[in-house]
Formats: sequence, C-alpha cells, structure tokens
Amino acid sequence: MTQVFRFRAGEADAGQRLDVFLAAQPEPGLSRARIQALIRSGRCRVGGRPARAGQRLSPGDEVVLEVPPPEAAGLVPEDIPLDVVYRDEDVLVVNKPRGLVVHPAAGHARGTLANTVAGMAAWEDGEDVPGDPARPGIVHRLDKDTTGLLVVALNPQAHQRLAEQVQRRALRREYLAIVHGSPPVESGRIEAPVGRHPTDRKRMAVTPGRGREAITHFRVLERYRGFSLVQCRLETGRTHQIRVHLAYIGHPVAGDPVYGPRRQALGLTAQALHAFRLGFVHPRTGEWLQFEVPPPEDMARAIEALRRGEAGEA
Repeated sequence: MTQVFRFRAGEADAGQRLDVFLAAQPEPGLSRARIQALIRSGRCRVGGRPARAGQRLSPGDEVVLEVPPPEAAGLVPEDIPLDVVYRDEDVLVVNKPRGLVVHPAAGHARGTLANTVAGMAAWEDGEDVPGDPARPGIVHRLDKDTTGLLVVALNPQAHQRLAEQVQRRALRREYLAIVHGSPPVESGRIEAPVGRHPTDRKRMAVTPGRGREAITHFRVLERYRGFSLVQCRLETGRTHQIRVHLAYIGHPVAGDPVYGPRRQALGLTAQALHAFRLGFVHPRTGEWLQFEVPPPEDMARAIEALRRGEAGEA
C-alpha cells in the first residue's frame, strides 16, 4: 500500500530545499537520497505540481510525498517466540523484549516483530494483510531497546480502528523511566516539537518551528540519590519522543546511549524505559481493555538498588 504524506512549509522553512525539508521530517524518516529518488520518479508535488529536489520552498507551500511499499514488501514470515499478554481474533498484545525491532528497516530486514506477525495464521485464509504489507498489523512502535506493551492488529478492520485511536490520541500509553537527576516539580507537561536532528540523521531533537507537535506528560514517582523514577504518558507518539523530551528538560533516561551521558549507569545495558501500561478500545466489541506488565529484570534490579541506597551518583 502506497503511503501518502502531507506537509506544509512554515515560516522557518522559507528558502529551504525541498529534499532537505523532506529528509528532516520524522515520518516517513527517509534518507535524502531516497527522497531525491522519489522526487525524480514523480512521487512528490508542491502546490499540486510536480516538484524538483532543489526547488526552494515558500511559507504555506503544501508538499505531498508518495512512498510505495518496499519491493512488494519482501517481508519474510518468521517464528520468533513472543511474550503474549493477550490475543483474540482481532488483536495481539505483546510484552516486547529489549533488542527486538518492531518492523523491518535499514539493517533489520529479518528478526522483527512484523516478521513474526507475518508468520501467524490470522490472515492465511484469504484475508487481506492488516495495514502496510511491509509492517503488517503495526499501529504504533517501541524503540529497539525500549521494552513493554505493544498492540498489533490481526485483520484490516482492527488495524483501521486502532489506527484511528492512535490518530485521536485515544490509545493510552504509559511508561516508567529511570532518569538522571531530580526534576524540580512533581509533575509536568512537556510540549516541544520533535524532528530529525539537523546534522545527525540517526538522532531526533527538539526542533522549534520545524518539528512535529509532541506532548509528553510526566510525574515523579520516587526520588533517589542522583536519579528519579518517573511515569510518562504519551499524548503524541513521535520517534524517540520520551527520550528526547526528558533529555531536553535536563533529565535524560538512564542507560540511554544516544541522548544520555556516555558513562554507563546502574549496570544497565540500554535505556531504562519501559511501556508498562497500555489501554485501548477493542476494535470489535467496543470494550475498554487495559494491560500492565512489570519492568524487565535489569531495570527492576536498578530500582531496588536505588531504593536501598546501594546505587546512585553523588
């Protein structure tokens, strides 16, 4: 299924090259070379007219980009053990482990959650694939090294209704995070646009005037020596949003190799960020479903050590 992305250039984008503007967007998150190839093939329009990669944008310009599915999806069904929290004929809820990529991307063609979903029997009897064939059933994501709850649609109707909940911000996603330092308030709302980092495409950043709207709510649950345990709720779901937002307010996630201090913390091998609670309206029954799972072992050990005062920073 070809995806269509629509953008509108703002005042800050005046005079910027079209390919640079598109490469900076967190979705679809394509390289500049890939963007240029799509433009050359006629899959981009500005103001309704065919575009050129080097053309300069004006405020208010509407940019439409079509992204076809990769190589007829090319998704290889696999049988990867999953921690299934709930499953019926419409939805699958899993507790994603650290290290599992949600869907194929550069460097991860195999061994993803989407490969496993493709190998399941939910639509083998002639049903259509739910959503994008390159990422069947996927309606929201977790970073590779973020653990916790994820819901997957098992048929097209469920995919459509779950995607609508994501769009309406009705899907409830709550996280636990160990962060460096002690936030000065007990709770707060971080509203800061998130976009592709201007010089490092592997990173995201708060990008005023250019990024997409991003809102994270947080509450401090416990304070320790040098660290705090916070609960975060996503209102929007941008790439790396919680990690970027917490770093932005000066309290990066412990163990985060991208947005946190370079030194290792608390014996963690990756960011201490866990999607512990997930709630949504069942796409068929209309019933509200809510699930919770405890944090992974290394994060739980770090919390216990902090509570006993056996870890921390002076």
